[in-house]
Amino acid sequence: MSHKDETYKNFRIAVPTAYENVFSHFYFAENQSNETITKTVLPSYQTILIFNFGTKALLNSKHNTRIEIDKCLVLGTIRKAFDYSLPPQSKILVANFKNDAFYRFFGNTSLAENLPMNPDELLNENCFTALWHELSKIDDENQQVNYILKFCRPYLQPHDKIAEKLTNFKEQSLNPIKAIAIESNQTERNIQIKQKKHFGYSAKEINRYQRFLKAIEYIENIASKPSKEDWFAIINHCDYYDQSQLIKDFKYYLNLSPTKYLKFQKDICNPVN
Repeated sequence: MSHKDETYKNFRIAVPTAYENVFSHFYFAENQSNETITKTVLPSYQTILIFNFGTKALLNSKHNTRIEIDKCLVLGTIRKAFDYSLPPQSKILVANFKNDAFYRFFGNTSLAENLPMNPDELLNENCFTALWHELSKIDDENQQVNYILKFCRPYLQPHDKIAEKLTNFKEQSLNPIKAIAIESNQTERNIQIKQKKHFGYSAKEINRYQRFLKAIEYIENIASKPSKEDWFAIINHCDYYDQSQLIKDFKYYLNLSPTKYLKFQKDICNPVN
């Protein structure tokens, strides 16, 4: 998403090189208009930590239930799109954990896998509430991010060796689970369990998501061109079997058809771009 006007602003904040394997980025949004602004966030397969300042922001589920964000909230792993609303005078700062970073902080990905929760419940102490109070005293969002980075340093545990290999695996022609199992002299099942434990998702899940993300990026690219979209070109380029499989993935992740995604693209935030 980009700046809309002076009363509503939203943008990404990059992280220093030393933290690039911990956070993909931070996201800031502030609504100083007189109307509630609602946006849709694409699935990212990341766990996020949301800090809320001012009027309480709202998470909207597909079942039309709303969750208020008071001070801070953990949400993950983001497998499907969801809506969030910023009422007038609300402001949020979102930390996007990368790869196994959430496990390195909290030692458990399953706790936040399905339900939003207060991060203090993960550590059995009130450190994040205390962090929120300190952040609320800082007016500049970039300084808030620097404060968060400094705060998190003592909590961050070293990489697990297998998790690190999974993170750094780049050979697209090989199955990472099988290759790392052979290299580590372990069973594929052990590597699968390790990935689920440290990342919060399986290799099968992330492969499907990456194929879908490839389709999203392709569609966004052709949407800016005057020529009409060629769905069969998208299917071939993104390794889908047929059009029905492409539509199935869009329904699963966004509850939208590819055509409707194109129509509503301006109101959708892709947290991975």
